[in-house]
Amino acid sequence: MKDIFFFDSMLTPKIITFVYWLLLLISLVSGIAAMFNAYTGGFISGLSIIVFGMIGARIWCELMIVLFKIHENLQKMADKQDL
Repeated sequence: MKDIFFFDSMLTPKIITFVYWLLLLISLVSGIAAMFNAYTGGFISGLSIIVFGMIGARIWCELMIVLFKIHENLQKMADKQDL
């Protein structure tokens, strides 16, 4: 708990996995809803929402993880210079 309260470790990378699965679920439900909704364009529209939503969620989560990996590596480099 001390690491979290004093920002010694990052909490967000642990949350990103949950957010990824949540975004996948949201894109799936949105796509299925669009498939059966007459106003949004039908099956092709819903299918594209599912596919591009899943790809977009993956790209966004990977970019967030890359940012935190960069932070971890910079922290290691700073700790080496302190010695």
